[in-house]
Amino acid sequence: MLPIVIVGGIGVLVVGIILVLVYSLKQNNSTTPDKRARNQEILFKQVNKRLEQNPRDPESLIIVGNIYFQEQNWAAAFKTYEILTELSLSNKDINEFEAKLRYGLAALQLEKQDEAYKALLSARSLQQNNFEVNYNLGILEFQRKNYEKAAHDLIQACRQNPEHPQALRYLGDAFVNLGKYKEALPLIRKAIDFAPTDKECLYTLGTCYFELGRFDQALSIFSHLRLDPVLGAGACLSSGIINTSQHQNVNAIQDFEIGLRHEKHALPEVITEIRYRLATVYLGQNEIGKALSLLEVIRAENPVYKDVNDLIARYQELNANKNYQIFMLAPSADFIALCRKIVLSYYTKSKVKILNITNRSEWIDIVAEIETSKWSDTIVFRFIRTPGSIGELVIRDFHIRIKEVKAGKGICMSCGKYSAEARRYTEARIIDLIEKEKLMDILNAVDAKMASSTAIAHK
Repeated sequence: MLPIVIVGGIGVLVVGIILVLVYSLKQNNSTTPDKRARNQEILFKQVNKRLEQNPRDPESLIIVGNIYFQEQNWAAAFKTYEILTELSLSNKDINEFEAKLRYGLAALQLEKQDEAYKALLSARSLQQNNFEVNYNLGILEFQRKNYEKAAHDLIQACRQNPEHPQALRYLGDAFVNLGKYKEALPLIRKAIDFAPTDKECLYTLGTCYFELGRFDQALSIFSHLRLDPVLGAGACLSSGIINTSQHQNVNAIQDFEIGLRHEKHALPEVITEIRYRLATVYLGQNEIGKALSLLEVIRAENPVYKDVNDLIARYQELNANKNYQIFMLAPSADFIALCRKIVLSYYTKSKVKILNITNRSEWIDIVAEIETSKWSDTIVFRFIRTPGSIGELVIRDFHIRIKEVKAGKGICMSCGKYSAEARRYTEARIIDLIEKEKLMDILNAVDAKMASSTAIAHK
């Protein structure tokens, strides 16, 4: 139901017997509510007798319409002012503007938006600068998502009543929906000054701060609203996004987990986005099992949501293979430890001496002396963590490194694939390229090989 502002007393045209009757009732009117109610009841009965004789009697309709409107009997007021609106076109004694305004306002209360819109537009053609008309037309345009028109109407309303909280708030909301956050901000602040308990207005203020990059102020508001049953889910989502961007992952997880508790009262798309955001934070924390559980729920509800299918396919494999998970996601120290194990166990029945480890963001190089019963040589191992295609430039760089240490061979391992150019470059050079499929075999076997090598060494 839309909020409306009811105009003060308006002139009532009463002629003949009705004028005498009203005058008499005013003279006998008491200050007590009971007597006033009885007097109005008498007036109402007298007027209804006239309407029984002539249902379109304008004077009687004006009186009963005014009573219905003041008592907020919207259904009766709607029917009465519908007739008066028709009659006003040919009867100049009827206030046409008032009839159309009240007809529109009654229609709003009955949620008859189309009738209200037409009536209020017609009323505005008679009076351009009426607050009630512009305000309610602005809200109707806002509900129709015609935000430009809503802003135009509400700007007029705010000029006529600069201290009306709802008009300020709706104008601010219209600007927010138009992406005009800078223009919305002072309006929302002022609306909150007049109505400090309006949580929806406070939420909109947080959105303005967020979109303007004022994250500390936005975070303060959204954190305050996280437990609200209506606004809590959206507040948790926004708060979690801010904390994630500031690398406050523990706080972000808390935000998103609180948000999921509002599932019964929140929009489904908000809950889905909270799950997705929480899953991505879990992935960043290497809590793959928790992330996959959330992603599976999202896929069950929306099979094409963002990159959920790709994430599930990728991380299910990681979740099933601890060494692959270390290779792809673990901190640098754990990654290097795994690569050392691969080097130490790569050649069976061999003695291995690691000479040098070079750590870069994209890969690590391990230089090792390998001695077997048949040969000995220096080998350079390169382990590339980044997925996707490995190009020729990376392999050229690797070849330079092999020559620098005077190694006899290079072995490059990647969880991705090598480009055709990279493969051609290695054809005349002693470089082995190991892609994901073979790397997975190595990762699956490395722990068993290390255990076997240790047992042999102890013997």
